[in-house]
Amino acid sequence: MTTIATTPAPVAGRSTMGTATVDRTIPLGRIVTTELRKMFDTRSGFWLMASIGILGLLATGAVIAFSSDAGLTYNTFATAVGYPMTVVLPIIAILSVTSEWSQRSGLTTFTLVPHRGRVVAAKAIACAAVAVATVPLALAVGALGNVVGTRIAGVEPIWDLTVINMATILLANLLGLMVGFMLGVLIRSSAGAIVGYFVYSFLLPTLAVILAGSQAWFRQLQPWIDFKFAQGSLIDGTVTAQQWAHLGVTGVIWLLVPLTIGLAIVVRAEVK
Repeated sequence: MTTIATTPAPVAGRSTMGTATVDRTIPLGRIVTTELRKMFDTRSGFWLMASIGILGLLATGAVIAFSSDAGLTYNTFATAVGYPMTVVLPIIAILSVTSEWSQRSGLTTFTLVPHRGRVVAAKAIACAAVAVATVPLALAVGALGNVVGTRIAGVEPIWDLTVINMATILLANLLGLMVGFMLGVLIRSSAGAIVGYFVYSFLLPTLAVILAGSQAWFRQLQPWIDFKFAQGSLIDGTVTAQQWAHLGVTGVIWLLVPLTIGLAIVVRAEVK
């Protein structure tokens, strides 16, 4: 009688040593670092990141050229510099998610890291890190524009942004970025998610303003169902308790619920 010894097949992420099994899970920090590097590695990703600084400088120049002397304040410059960020950052978040499907890299990614939830969480952390890093950049460019612009105009610089204003602006940028991230997770197509973001950011708010101007019942309801409208108080920097409630309710409707549905789909979707 012949006895044949068999060795168990290796399992991805684990190594076998005798009868002991050692789990070699990739640390979340390493996945986050990889996702950050992937944002900059491609030519489109690099120019998207560079466009934040380029558009910020152009916006600063436009304020200096066209604003009145009374309008040359730190708040004006910071708002002008921050506006391009509200458009570019969500697109960066969208592409960071949809690239796994549009560029067919998802099969490799999810083979190396089978737990898709960890990959999506790492992408969210990486996107949030980019948003947090760009806000000080916008504030620095705004401060530079305020100094240069007021010196050219021959007026005293006005520093009218408080720490609370800066914190609420940061939160507004994070929420805008997370909307783009949510659309990327939910739609998983670069073109579809970008179109969906522009519909959400420009078309729906315009229709809401028109409806609120003509219908009194919607004017009262708008703060509770219009997420973009609710975020406006963050830019102003004066958020009341009721406005925080508006932001929370609309955030659940437009961000948390669709993101939860998208995550459920991502976990079960077939990757090709």
